[in-house]
Formats: sequence, structure tokens, C-alpha cells
Amino acid sequence: MPRWKSRKLRPLSERPVPGIQLRQALTKRKKAELVDLLLELAQADHRILRQINARVEVSATLDELAAATRQAIADATRFNERDMNRNFDYDYEAYAEVKRNLGRLIEAGEIRLAMQLAVELMEDASYQVEASDEGLMTEDIEDCLSVVFKAIKGSDLTADEVLPWCSAMLGSDCVGFIARQELESLRARFQAAARR
Repeated sequence: MPRWKSRKLRPLSERPVPGIQLRQALTKRKKAELVDLLLELAQADHRILRQINARVEVSATLDELAAATRQAIADATRFNERDMNRNFDYDYEAYAEVKRNLGRLIEAGEIRLAMQLAVELMEDASYQVEASDEGLMTEDIEDCLSVVFKAIKGSDLTADEVLPWCSAMLGSDCVGFIARQELESLRARFQAAARR
């Protein structure tokens, strides 16, 4: 069986385009029918829902945004345990959704909720890295976490809030190297601030 260089799912731009016949059939439908069809497809498939959310500015309550982020974490970190110790496919579009949603939470002033979700991401994603052959998703995980690190650095959070979070993040990392340097740097920065 051949091994692939990259085990990420292909981006939408690289996937085959539906035929002209489908386009013609869809243009004959009423707008309401197309909206109903999109909603039905989105409810049945999280990938379609993520793609729609990425293209259309959909406002969501904080509870909906947190639930969508948890679902994206679950989708991003899902793998078949029979594929352990291999370079299995993973859903990097779900990782992009996690990053986008963490950023939206931070913009809404919910940095603490974003921090809590980051711990959940670290726990599930580091296990995915541990189960894989080469940990190809490590960069995607660190990219997601970068928005939280940046927000914490620019926040008015206290050392009493950040230091336990850093410890939780480091303790949730099954492999011991995901964003470790960034977390240790952040911890040292807030320890120094606490001593002043």
C-alpha cells in the first residue's frame, strides 16, 4: 500500500467540481428550496456546516459558539484507533474552525472560555499526536493555540489566572512538546509579574 506525503484531507479548492448538470438543476430551484437543502445538508454533516460558517458571517450566542468549538475539536481530533502509529488522515479544516472560533470568543471578551477550550483541545489533540506516526497535526494545533497565547499576552489577566492555566495546558499534553516553549515562556512572564 503506498504511503502519502501528506495525510491531510484535500482542501475544497483541490476537490473535483460538480458537473454542469448539477449547476443547471440547482439554478432552476427557488431560493427557499436551496436554503432548506443547505440547512439539511449542514445538519447532517459537520464539514458542510463548517464550510458554510466559514463563508457566511453567522452570528451565534456564546453557548452556540462554545458548542461549535467543542464539536470542531472533536472533529479535528477524531481518528480510527485501528490506524494508530500511522500517518492517518485528519480534518485540518476542523482545526481551522477551532482557531476561528477561539478568535471569535476572544473578540467577544470571553478569553477565559477560550482558555478552557484550549485545555480541552490540548488534551484531545495531543492524544491524537501521540497516536499518530509523525504527529503531522502538531503545527495545526499550535496554530489554534496561538490566538489564545496572543490574547493572554495582551490581556489584563492576573498571574493567579494564567499560571494555573499554563500548568493545566502542560499537564494535558500527552506528548510533552506541543507549544511547550510558548507555555513555559508565558508562565515565566507571569511568574515574574507576580513577584513585582
